[in-house]
Amino acid sequence: MPLAASYFQKLFLFTILTVNLSKVFAHKSFLDSLTVASIEIFTTSYGADSSFIIPFSRAGNLIVLQGKADTVRGNFILDTGCPQLVLNLTYFRNYKAVEENSDGNGITGSGFTVVKSQVDSFSFGGAYFYHVPADITNLGNIENTKGIKILGLIGMEFLKPFEMIVDYEKSLIFLHRVNRKGPAYYNETLSDTSAYGIVPITISDNRIMVQTTLAGKKIKLIIDSGAESNLLDSRLPDKVFKEVSITGRTFLSGAGRAKIEVLQGDLKSLTLGNQSIKNLPVIISNLERTCFSYAGCVDGILGFDFLSLRKIGFNFVTNKMYIWK
Repeated sequence: MPLAASYFQKLFLFTILTVNLSKVFAHKSFLDSLTVASIEIFTTSYGADSSFIIPFSRAGNLIVLQGKADTVRGNFILDTGCPQLVLNLTYFRNYKAVEENSDGNGITGSGFTVVKSQVDSFSFGGAYFYHVPADITNLGNIENTKGIKILGLIGMEFLKPFEMIVDYEKSLIFLHRVNRKGPAYYNETLSDTSAYGIVPITISDNRIMVQTTLAGKKIKLIIDSGAESNLLDSRLPDKVFKEVSITGRTFLSGAGRAKIEVLQGDLKSLTLGNQSIKNLPVIISNLERTCFSYAGCVDGILGFDFLSLRKIGFNFVTNKMYIWK
């Protein structure tokens, strides 16, 4: 779940955080507690068909939604690279730990602490959740770089029952709760099948995975709305990087104070399904620390510089990604 930086549009450094927390948030015993019995989903007056629309704002290139954790209401980042709910220690420091503190190391090698706790209720848009496990950690880096109050991160656990369409141009998210066994519903946005392509995805370790080929090499990518830039693993074969036009160097800062120098450039072409995306900005960095407990290692991350190019959607029940042409 990297909160990577948009180094291609900005001359100064933003934060990369989500990759740094990935090993802690993949803790098996805690993820196992996210059972059907412990999380209940309800909808409100947005519609009897469990559909609702959520307006969002942007902090840099991050999607910011209004949410409420227990009695605290405010800004939450929608982060599909994050497995579940993460709360900012600044505003939730009095919550009791349900597990011992976990220490992690970031992509830069610096450490951080996570407290595993629980909130009685959490809601955003028309979705309500109860008895929700939460990781509590310091998100001050994000607040400092974005200049706004951030209560936490909304992760994939909350999106899995839904079909989601993200329209960056209109700053709207469309959510519909999908019942695999129930009757089909009509989504007008998807009525013109010639307007978009369908790409298969998998959900592994509560992360969205897509596979493709680069320079004859099969690669596995995470789709992460909490990443402001796209990343490629520096350990990929040289033939892959022959497809990247290097434009310069920059720095990444992690959850701690350490910084690492990385290359940036443009990937000549990325093919997903029957669509080819040209000149995709990428940062090249060692992604060894994104080797998750179940999903294995990944070769790259697709963030804002990919997601915002076109209207994009996901059906997390049928494992499909929609990319508009």
